[in-house]
Amino acid sequence: MADVLEAAIRVLKTEGIRRFTMARIAEKAGVSVGSLYQYFPNKEAILFDLQAREWEETAALLSGVLADRSIPPDVRVRRVIGLFFQSEREEAALRTALAEAAPLYRDTPEAKGLRARIEGILVSFMAEILPAHSEGQRAFATDMVKTTIGALGKQFSEGDRSPEEIDALAKATADMVIGWIKGYRAKTETIRPGCPFSRA
Repeated sequence: MADVLEAAIRVLKTEGIRRFTMARIAEKAGVSVGSLYQYFPNKEAILFDLQAREWEETAALLSGVLADRSIPPDVRVRRVIGLFFQSEREEAALRTALAEAAPLYRDTPEAKGLRARIEGILVSFMAEILPAHSEGQRAFATDMVKTTIGALGKQFSEGDRSPEEIDALAKATADMVIGWIKGYRAKTETIRPGCPFSRA
């Protein structure tokens, strides 16, 4: 099955979603179409499998860094953004193709479940760094941070940028996100002394 998925990735990256057919994938993988159908019922199932792997990697990245309370929160934010931006750069072509194909699988229960898992990791981190805030305020902060990082990561990865340029952009984005979180804390509620992301 690994060969099939690698072939599917090659088709997406080099030929786009319009040429993404079971016949084309089978040809690239060097197998018969009948053999391909033994693994996947249709091309949507292949697309979901590829996207699911991306989401699983994102969830592992987030949980591996954000859940480690031995590391200061601002350092965790910087690490996550740096890793995410580099990942976006390395897999830009695949992510663009998957985004184009998203209508084919994004509303499936499996897709919703994986997105909810990622959202849960971010919400837990916000509960840690915004302990005195309401659930609604944390949800707003989560959406702001997630949307900002996702949009900038996507935009920066689509250009022909070097790893060094991506690293510099990630650091600047982290500065911006951390500054926004501190400002949001200061404006929305009285914060208990000793909480992460101090106002100083």
